Amino acid sequence: MLIKEYRICMPLTTEEYRVGQLYTISKHSHQESEKGEGVEVVKNEPHEDPVHGPGQFTEKRVHLSSKLPSWARAVTPRIFYITEKAWNYYPYTITADGCFLQCSFLPKFSIYIETKYEDNCGDSENIFRSDKILGDHEVSFLDIAFDEIPERYYRSLEDPRFFSSAKTGRGPLREGWRQHTKPIMCSYKLVSVKFEVWGLQTRVEQFVHKVIRDILLIGHRQAFAWVDEWCGMTMEEVRCYERETQEATNELIGLVAPTISVSEVGQPTATHSAPASAPSTPLSDEAPDFLAPPKTRPRKKSAPETLTLPALRERAGAE
Repeated sequence: MLIKEYRICMPLTTEEYRVGQLYTISKHSHQESEKGEGVEVVKNEPHEDPVHGPGQFTEKRVHLSSKLPSWARAVTPRIFYITEKAWNYYPYTITADGCFLQCSFLPKFSIYIETKYEDNCGDSENIFRSDKILGDHEVSFLDIAFDEIPERYYRSLEDPRFFSSAKTGRGPLREGWRQHTKPIMCSYKLVSVKFEVWGLQTRVEQFVHKVIRDILLIGHRQAFAWVDEWCGMTMEEVRCYERETQEATNELIGLVAPTISVSEVGQPTATHSAPASAPSTPLSDEAPDFLAPPKTRPRKKSAPETLTLPALRERAGAE
């Protein structure tokens, strides 16, 4: 198992980022989806935890066969996806990704992420109290303005070094911005990657951490660059945008969209705790039934390439 802690600062407050995060994830997921591949939302519903209190549970399937590197595609079947389960008790979240290769000779691997958000510049030490359970691990500060991202994901309009918010007056971000910018918050993410295949373990775990690093940088850059789109939205409005965008994304992928219930925290149908530690990854000959490849289903008409809140509401009203 390879464990790293990432700290990503943002020129926002934690309350602002709560809305911005939901908006960004929904918009980005739709933009990155296409026929047969993308982020399929299976569940999005209120959840109650005896320790962390009320929150939101989501389950997604990330279909990404063509996005794997060539060495991974060589041992991976065509129908391949990652199941992501997340428990959001903002400002604390848990994400567990169970990745199952549909081959009898390969076991699953797991990604387990704990996240805490605080209004500071990333100077909280041992925020996860990990010394008692995990031992030493690497801590990496990611700079949304000056750390490099893969060239194919670079967008000049999303570059924090050049972006300036019309609504908030924040940006562009200059060298040393974390030391003098107000407001400022930090996403602390403790990431555990585990892959139990002899000869491939180190390579896969290091590769997955690199992918996660890039995803974190891209996502946080977009949340800031899109601030004028989501700034001022209420939680009710962003949940509405999230629901409508998720349904359109499922339609775009070409899968039969399940009934998605996206709402503010309420009475859950069942109460049970999220996992307390990284899930174990025992060897298994077969994937669980709920992760079996989706059956062939009729394709639906593609959703538009980009979605905005007004456009989604107009579409809903027309129906």
